[in-house]
Amino acid sequence: MTLPTTHVSFPAGAVTGESTVIAVHPLGDGRHAVVTGATPFHPLDHTWPDQPADLGTLTVDGTELAVVDCLTGAVGPDGGTPLAGADIPVRRGDEEWSWLVLHVVDTDPGDVVGRTAVLAVDADRRAALSASHSGCHLLALALNEALAPRWRKDPGRSDALGHPDFDSLAMATSVMDTEASTDTYRLGKSLKKKGFTADATDELPALADALPALTEAVNTRLAAWVAADAPVRIEVPGPELTARRQWHCELPEGGAQIFCGGTHLHHLGELAELRTELRLSEDGTELVAVTRPKRA
Repeated sequence: MTLPTTHVSFPAGAVTGESTVIAVHPLGDGRHAVVTGATPFHPLDHTWPDQPADLGTLTVDGTELAVVDCLTGAVGPDGGTPLAGADIPVRRGDEEWSWLVLHVVDTDPGDVVGRTAVLAVDADRRAALSASHSGCHLLALALNEALAPRWRKDPGRSDALGHPDFDSLAMATSVMDTEASTDTYRLGKSLKKKGFTADATDELPALADALPALTEAVNTRLAAWVAADAPVRIEVPGPELTARRQWHCELPEGGAQIFCGGTHLHHLGELAELRTELRLSEDGTELVAVTRPKRA
């Protein structure tokens, strides 16, 4: 039997829900994956695992089980056991496959298929991850603006505010946790060919020497956006896990949009502060930004 793609409510900020259990699969080491028709849980994305999985509880007939992990699973057109992570052989959203949220519990849930599960996400942890994820997007926009003078030519890609999109063109990794987001950018030959320079010019100091001023410029912009209490929303074309969602933030400079499958704040006034630290790797080939939100 092919399972239906899971419907998700986390894009709207939901942290609780009820749904029918449609499958249970053993994962080894005593763990099991519980699949429900719908869920508020945000699973780890197997293609771009930047935001960690939601944790929480799953309760059936009064028995509460701890959800110790939450994964994106996929089942092929011939059915079978869901695959997860690197074992998934197709691109995310392949229409011939079913895409599932796997609620990982560390015990056998028993005969629960067909019964109603009450799902509850750890709301405080979710809020912290959402703050880090929104902070990551804001950092991208502020950093793009601050680095705009370092482009010697148009790289052919701009962000929503009209600045050369350094963030997407140079991105190597993006990882967030409950304390911060950490974004690492490559400053290699490929970026240089696109027109970016980290070297000193007649108008600019070398990037290494400019970091204090760049950090100040980015943090000044972030502070202004937080003070503006800009509203945030997620555009959701459909309830399916695979729907291509988009983050929107109505900044004073204009509406900003970034495609994103994670969870976010509802407005920037939920933050008391948002600051980033910029540094270069020891060999100077990578720029690292650590952005820390402080919730109000």
